[in-house]
Amino acid sequence: MTNVIGVDIGAKGALALLSPTGELIEVADMPILRDGPANRPNVNAPLLASIVRRWRASQAFVEYVGARPKEGATGAFAFGRSKGVIEGVCASAGLPVAFLTAPVWKRAVGIPPGKDGAKDAARSEAIRRWPGQAALFARVKDDGRAEAALIGLAGMMRDRRLAA
Repeated sequence: MTNVIGVDIGAKGALALLSPTGELIEVADMPILRDGPANRPNVNAPLLASIVRRWRASQAFVEYVGARPKEGATGAFAFGRSKGVIEGVCASAGLPVAFLTAPVWKRAVGIPPGKDGAKDAARSEAIRRWPGQAALFARVKDDGRAEAALIGLAGMMRDRRLAA
């Protein structure tokens, strides 16, 4: 296996590039432009494609998402559009995508179930696993970076179990 990409979907999401040994190589915030209706944030496909092509990974692990409770139709559609853009960009780059649900990847990396404190727990776990890269996860808004890195790691762990 060569390098892999972990993806946390959404306007505050991110991408993380990991080596086959789980070393964090690079992170990138999700490329977003507020060019949608009512100035809504949208994942920008050309900018995302430039990251994916530059990173030359062999696999992408992406958080599986769906409509969220109490979310309106417009928000759900925008979230689904983000998922589709990510899938399309990866497909056009010949990059296989595997989806992991939040409970699956969180369990794999040791983040407790539930929503209370989950974002800080992800940042804390990312800092623990990659202390030399702690500055990448320093801010509260860096939770997407932490989750992307941990999603990638969880995907690698899952694939190693399947291969063994």
